[in-house]
Amino acid sequence: MATDKELNDFLRSVEKRAFKRSLYLVRDDEAALDIVQDAMMRLAEKYFDRPAAELPLLFQRILSNATMDWFRRQKVRRGLFQNMSDFDSDDSADDFDLLEALETGDGAMGSLSAADEVSRAQILRAIDREVAELPARQREAFLLRYWEEMDIAETAAVMGCSEGSVKTHCSRAVHALAKVLKAKGITL
Repeated sequence: MATDKELNDFLRSVEKRAFKRSLYLVRDDEAALDIVQDAMMRLAEKYFDRPAAELPLLFQRILSNATMDWFRRQKVRRGLFQNMSDFDSDDSADDFDLLEALETGDGAMGSLSAADEVSRAQILRAIDREVAELPARQREAFLLRYWEEMDIAETAAVMGCSEGSVKTHCSRAVHALAKVLKAKGITL
């Protein structure tokens, strides 16, 4: 059984990655935050009695289910209602901060020059945009494998598919990203 501290530490360690994953899927900051909070609440309420080692896989599955629930609700709502805000264009530039991952422990950027930092930020934004354009299953497999650092079996369990499907989705995502980024002159 996970202690309260273990559960809190786990949730604190996954909150940003979970938000980013949800944001890639639903493309709405507020909805992504709601989904992550809902998944965290479900984990804390229903699975508090599980060992700490089981929390990562459980949480990812709960997060996937919460995301699918959101899509189902949106489909029903769109069938019944039309929001006027759906017609507004949103050119908001304060998306998730990609450079946050580059910060050192004291909050300062590394020893890169200003030009290198700008170049790196542009590359990260380009990669971020291209990941967001991947088909949903490829994006999910890619994010679970390379963002969440799950192995193939864990990813398959979270996605509810075979390990072979995970490998196929990941391979297609990596090849598609490599092709698009190479065409833009980005080589890693």
